[in-house]
Amino acid sequence: MLANIDLPLVWAGLIAFAVLAYVILDGFDLGVGILFLFVNGEAARDEMMNSVAPVWDGNETWLVLGGGGLFAVFPLAYAVIMPALYAPIIAMLLALVFRGVAFEFRWKTQRGKFVWDWAFMLGSTAAAFFQGIALGAFVQGIPVAGRAYAGGWWDWLTPFSLTTGVALVIGYALLGATWLICKTEGDVQDKAVRFAWISGALTLLLIAIVSLWTPFLDEHFRARWFAWPQGLYVMPVPTLVAACAVALFVGLRDRHELMPFIASLGLFVLSFIGLCISFYPHIVPSSVTLWDAAAPPESQAFLLVGAAVLLPIILAYTAYSYWVFRGKVNAVGGYH
Repeated sequence: MLANIDLPLVWAGLIAFAVLAYVILDGFDLGVGILFLFVNGEAARDEMMNSVAPVWDGNETWLVLGGGGLFAVFPLAYAVIMPALYAPIIAMLLALVFRGVAFEFRWKTQRGKFVWDWAFMLGSTAAAFFQGIALGAFVQGIPVAGRAYAGGWWDWLTPFSLTTGVALVIGYALLGATWLICKTEGDVQDKAVRFAWISGALTLLLIAIVSLWTPFLDEHFRARWFAWPQGLYVMPVPTLVAACAVALFVGLRDRHELMPFIASLGLFVLSFIGLCISFYPHIVPSSVTLWDAAAPPESQAFLLVGAAVLLPIILAYTAYSYWVFRGKVNAVGGYH
């Protein structure tokens, strides 16, 4: 039955889904951490942390799934991408560890709580920043010679990658702010609305900058977005981005609680779709295609059976956890 399926394309879709799930799910709790020190008062910060406490570690499951899937199914891509991005990826993982330790230790002390407040904010911000740098370095292209990375140690550090690093920090702050609008009340919610106005405007500005910059990085990108008539097929993406922007600011103006969060998620999903449009059919832009990088079909088929069992379980417990911890949160009693 699997013989007639384009397995590399299926696996590319599964890995892309895992990466997107990580970005939008872990994005808002990283965003809460980025905004953490902009809110004064221990009770307010407790309320912010309680809003993500039940789900933050489960959100990182998708990062493991995406990275593991890339290693198992597209070993050539993994072998090329990792040496190019070792520095920002290791920095990101260390920041995530630092943030996780701060998350747990903050509740264990009173005298040193301010230290872990700073650690939580710095870990969240650094993780987002280095994720953005890794993304920018990946988008701008990875030099390949034969079947190996052919670049230098500092190729990942460029003006474009620094811009995408800042963009992801601001974008995650928007997700965090709109999440807090959904989950909190009173003063924390009021401050989250103000944060969402500022981070929303900056996010849209940075999306525009990166979107206009990206086609000039590679002829393949430019042809995909501006060549005729291919450009007509991708026009729904910027149109929907504009619609999400309108929904975001209308929701903030009218103090809707859910609409700004959904609109912010829409901005991330559409930006991710835009990247996929630019990359296809390459998995390493613009050097290695999906089919060149894929493992033997037997390995892909074997792993697909496991994914068919594992993915529904992950989706089920993720959905269940969000359903259980729906509603508002407070600083003392958690969810209510």
